[in-house]
Amino acid sequence: MITGEQKPIDEIREMISPYKRILVLGCASCVAECAAGGEKEAAMLASTLRIAAKMRKENVLIKEKTLDRQCVRDFIISLDDIIGKYDVVLSLGCGAGVQAVAEIFPEVPIIPALNTGFLGETKDQGYWVESCLGCGDCMLYHFGGICPLARCSKQLLNGPCGGSMDGRCEIDPDVECAWHLIVDRLTKFGALDRLENIYPPKDWSRKQGKGPRKIVREDQ
Repeated sequence: MITGEQKPIDEIREMISPYKRILVLGCASCVAECAAGGEKEAAMLASTLRIAAKMRKENVLIKEKTLDRQCVRDFIISLDDIIGKYDVVLSLGCGAGVQAVAEIFPEVPIIPALNTGFLGETKDQGYWVESCLGCGDCMLYHFGGICPLARCSKQLLNGPCGGSMDGRCEIDPDVECAWHLIVDRLTKFGALDRLENIYPPKDWSRKQGKGPRKIVREDQ
């Protein structure tokens, strides 16, 4: 999932300060899972902004709504009946969601209320860890399902650096050594021979350098 964290409230208030009719727009997908932009967070942020406006005796209308997904047109167009009531949309979606809403409703400013983070997984309540860089050329098969690009501090593809101790990374001992995990996993699967291959430097052109990446499927 895509993770995110809410921007500081002072930054949000500064961005919406010119506007009098504000729609706080949550997203019930990834950012809801990481407790940053779902229905609950949208309601809390809207309430906080209303209280702040009332204390400053500002005449501002602030409402909230949550879409199932802010990055999918079929859900975004449900705003068609109400978006004209607002001067601005304060989006709690990820960066893709903010831009998707802005593209469909170009006449309305769409302001991000989150800082989009990374592709990660939920490890525990309130604890998310990056697990994928979205490189465009997944190599998890070769490494027992553990990505050395996302999880090794040095992004090594051909074995450990030799600096880890007791299975912990030498750069950050709070982090498990990805290569320790890879070797353990491949040993368990009887697949250590996969590490006999030499992997060339990563071709990052599939990730960056050619503008926005696209996936086009003619069967869809």
